[in-house]
Amino acid sequence: MAKSSEAHQLGIATLSLGNWRRHRLEPRLQAAAKSGYQWIDLFDECWAAYLEEHGLPGDQLWEATPQNLQVARKLGDLVKSLGMRIACTQPLRQIEGIKDPVERQETLNLVAKRFPFMRAFDTDLVFMCANIRTDSGVTSDLKTVARDLAELGDMAAAYAKADGGQMLKIGYEGLSWATRNTWSSSWEVVRFANRPNVGLILDAFNILAVEFADPYNQEGHGRIYSSLQQSLQILTDSLTSLALTVPGDRIFFYQCGDAELMNSATFSPPSDPTIHSLLPWSRGHRLYPLEQDRGGYMPVELVTAAVLATGYQGPISLEVFNNSLNEAGNEIPASHAARGIQGLKNLIQIAKTLPAFWKNLENSREAIDLVTKRLKHNGHRL
Repeated sequence: MAKSSEAHQLGIATLSLGNWRRHRLEPRLQAAAKSGYQWIDLFDECWAAYLEEHGLPGDQLWEATPQNLQVARKLGDLVKSLGMRIACTQPLRQIEGIKDPVERQETLNLVAKRFPFMRAFDTDLVFMCANIRTDSGVTSDLKTVARDLAELGDMAAAYAKADGGQMLKIGYEGLSWATRNTWSSSWEVVRFANRPNVGLILDAFNILAVEFADPYNQEGHGRIYSSLQQSLQILTDSLTSLALTVPGDRIFFYQCGDAELMNSATFSPPSDPTIHSLLPWSRGHRLYPLEQDRGGYMPVELVTAAVLATGYQGPISLEVFNNSLNEAGNEIPASHAARGIQGLKNLIQIAKTLPAFWKNLENSREAIDLVTKRLKHNGHRL
């Protein structure tokens, strides 16, 4: 069986409680606390909007002015007063692999500008997404990217040593539309960086969007595999490697979310070649875990079981983007917070009872059969 997750606390991203354009941050935080979350994943857009609520420019969100830091401390205190903590800030984009030395240093400094705010928020983790740039100004060379992460880790460690506070950590997440789009390629960079305060961020949606799902395939799953069973077998083979090779303490944060099984007759790739084909699905059709009644069909329990099998002891957090979060109405944060916490509880329960598929073939077959039955329940077309 998967390792018990009773010690794991539950978290949610601020953008998974309502869009910042429609919903102020404080009511969203109150909705999260009322539903029982312990951790908040603070998105940049939400922090910028909170600054603007206090009469400060949102486009200078990481300028360490006394006014900005005062508001940051106020936000940190607010979250604590609600019985929660800020787990991290995100996302940092297009940071690593920059060739020009001057541009590279300027970009790394953008990460360091967050460090005073991490102290003000009382959080120790900032994480960056794998670079999505494909122009000639960047490289995906392993040693180059690992060197950049190592330098960021050293910058964070130097800051912590200078102010005597807790160690600051850098997390690295592979995006399903980035050059490094798998957990294994992201883990490779973290291993090569070889810094104790540089770790891996795992996101079930981004793992599954590459290794299981295809929103433009009428069947929803796979790219070259002919059956759901085969798609699940390929997935569990990869997740077995994750469970057996990644130490749990090298995973700094785990996010999860389901996604809607799309109708390929009406859902088509974007016509703009600069927009990755997965983005419309990712930004508008994610769901909370196991929401099959809303079209959810991702085997998120397999990813979660593998992550728990590593010995990971951190929060299990939701990162869900959906068009419904853009709607107006005071009920939006509360209804989505309630849906999310129920999804997390269901997910953890199912993940705990899955056979340990990473141990042997018999367990693997049994786990795949259980997941197949769940996914085909309620007339799913899978």
